[in-house]
Amino acid sequence: MSAMLRLLAWVLAVALVALPVVAVVNGWVGGTQWPLRTLRVQGDLLQVDQARLRATVLPYAKRGFFAVELDRIQAAVGALPWVERAEVRKHWPDVLEVRISEHRPFARWGKDRLLSEHGKLFSAAGVQVRAGLPQLDGPDTQVADVVALYNQARERLANAGGVRGAGMDKRGSWSITLTDGTEVVLGRNDPEQRLERFAPLLPRLAAQHPGQRLVRADLRYTNGFSLSWAALPKPAALPSPMQETTPHPQPLEATSSSPASRAGSEPTQGTT
Repeated sequence: MSAMLRLLAWVLAVALVALPVVAVVNGWVGGTQWPLRTLRVQGDLLQVDQARLRATVLPYAKRGFFAVELDRIQAAVGALPWVERAEVRKHWPDVLEVRISEHRPFARWGKDRLLSEHGKLFSAAGVQVRAGLPQLDGPDTQVADVVALYNQARERLANAGGVRGAGMDKRGSWSITLTDGTEVVLGRNDPEQRLERFAPLLPRLAAQHPGQRLVRADLRYTNGFSLSWAALPKPAALPSPMQETTPHPQPLEATSSSPASRAGSEPTQGTT
């Protein structure tokens, strides 16, 4: 009986020691005794809404220093628009530190997403980005290949006005779009080699068609390619310069040409 009492006493002593620790760690108590008072945000933030960031962190921070769940805060912050990566730490006694890296847009992807400089896709909803970003598209698994083709085209066609975009359609066919809107269809097989063969010819072909613009180039043929041309709009005719004329001087007072009004003239005599 004494052994059983000693065991119960030991269990009770352990519980009295462990229970407060468990309560603090789980946030049952301690939120008021050890609160997190300071949110320290680090990172060169240009797009992240800091008010929304604080509102996202606050519910988790209320649990106190010991019970705060850093992994859950990190996941919640990482889901905010423009956040590419988030790291969350705590510093005694009351500091919660959030380090954020923002997405840096490299290109538009499809209709409603952006591609970051690190190759990550993120939503473009409500996002304002600078004009002139290239337009890329394709399956998400082909991001690296689309970027590689775009970079190759931009280098090879720098003397042809530049490249606006590149992509792969649902059938797996590659194409690029030049800055002036020309579509260059490369097909599904060996797009890089076809581009290499065609790029040196483009300036020469343009020189052979003065007054025309290349609309579409289909490079899917084995021994050649198909080109579609359109006439360039004619420049508007300049208006002819107006001819200046010298107006005849007008007298200040009107004069009559009747004989009676001339100086020194005699009035006519009536006849009976």
